[in-house]
Amino acid sequence: MNNKLLSPLTFASGKQIKNRFALAPLTNNQCDDDGEVTEQEVKFLKMRAAGGFGLVMTCAAQVDPTGRGQGFPRQLGVHHDQLIPGMSRIAAALCHTLSIVQIHHAGIRAPKDLIKQQPVGPSNHKETSARAMTKIEIKQTIQDFINAAVRCQKAGFDGVEIHAAHGYLLTQFMSPKTNLRNDEYGGTYENRTRIIREIIDGIKLSCKSTFSIGIRLSPEGYGLSLNEVTKLCQELINQKKLDYIDVSLWDCFKEPDDIAHKGKSLLSYFTELTWNNVKLVVAGKLNKPQEVENILEQGADFIMLGRAGILNHDFPIKYMKDPSFTAAHNPVTKKHLTNEGVSDEFIKYLSKWDGFISD
Repeated sequence: MNNKLLSPLTFASGKQIKNRFALAPLTNNQCDDDGEVTEQEVKFLKMRAAGGFGLVMTCAAQVDPTGRGQGFPRQLGVHHDQLIPGMSRIAAALCHTLSIVQIHHAGIRAPKDLIKQQPVGPSNHKETSARAMTKIEIKQTIQDFINAAVRCQKAGFDGVEIHAAHGYLLTQFMSPKTNLRNDEYGGTYENRTRIIREIIDGIKLSCKSTFSIGIRLSPEGYGLSLNEVTKLCQELINQKKLDYIDVSLWDCFKEPDDIAHKGKSLLSYFTELTWNNVKLVVAGKLNKPQEVENILEQGADFIMLGRAGILNHDFPIKYMKDPSFTAAHNPVTKKHLTNEGVSDEFIKYLSKWDGFISD
């Protein structure tokens, strides 16, 4: 048994997780069309809290009141005050774990047929027919993220994670491939990452000092440079405004895609940073207890389970009882997923994943 996995971890904000297991943010289509919380969503997350996860994170929640930021059908919303009571139901259900909302804007990845309007991003984008945001719209989007965090605090959540990964809006600003602006939000590395720093600063000023703030970053892909991502990580660490940085590796054991950085693991480029009091959490193909132990031994402070958290709502409790337990793995039956608190809508979504469901 890896005792570190079961030990508590205290963040700079003073918040604490009881162990090193976190539920990753999972797109699930379990909310109403307007972003309102459903019983299905509450049940799914509550089961993971009861299953022993020290931190439970919601799916990506859209922040844009105009609807332009929505990335998925039936996506959770934190973009209007009237959604706060529903969010409070989730927060109350997660009262025995650290509860985090992932706040999100899809940018050019917002499906046009879903949002019923033209998508927006840092620059015009021919492939998606997205248009460049005006500077006023950028400032408003920064405020939308801040307002969403304030709503999450009012709803009773412990914190938020800023979604700046996977090719969504904040990644689009970071990437010179999708950000062709020539103002203070484009061009240089400093300008392309400005929107992220201003969102963090705004949340820090608008929420209590004990409110937890994290950020999710992609280390590569989407036109990103590994050198720039690690540079941003170190700068954010040094600014001491975050509790943790969530690096979404897709595969915790892979080498970088960039041939210039091969020869060691992608994870090592992040564990080698000077983390001070900011914590490192990673996600990516962690399905077995031994894999989770391995990643903590390599230097991560805690880990996020996505697929394994869907298939095993009580993964942490099973580990506590038997560190060598055999976790459920794909493919699984629809009945198994139903027993794990997965709704019919979520099952429909998962059925699109190759090899996930056996029937």
